[in-house]
Amino acid sequence: MLKVIAACGSGMGSSQIIKMKLQKVFKKLGIDADIYHTNVGDAKSQAANYDVVFCSDSLTGQFTGTKATVIGLKNLLSEAEMTEKIQAAGLK
Repeated sequence: MLKVIAACGSGMGSSQIIKMKLQKVFKKLGIDADIYHTNVGDAKSQAANYDVVFCSDSLTGQFTGTKATVIGLKNLLSEAEMTEKIQAAGLK
């Protein structure tokens, strides 16, 4: 199972939206994923325990040095962008 963090600045609205969209996308792609949503500070401290971090493009710099794959999103509501980036990263 893929361990995923959806992060945003405050850990409330945007990360919850990313999580809900990711659940749909991973299901369509047939990828079993456990998705946790939180704020960027918490995500940064826990990133080493996860396989992938999804966040806004503007927050990707917060995760330098982590072993997790960091995927920045331009449009947090775009399932098409999420699908494209999941496939480009080779996530399974």
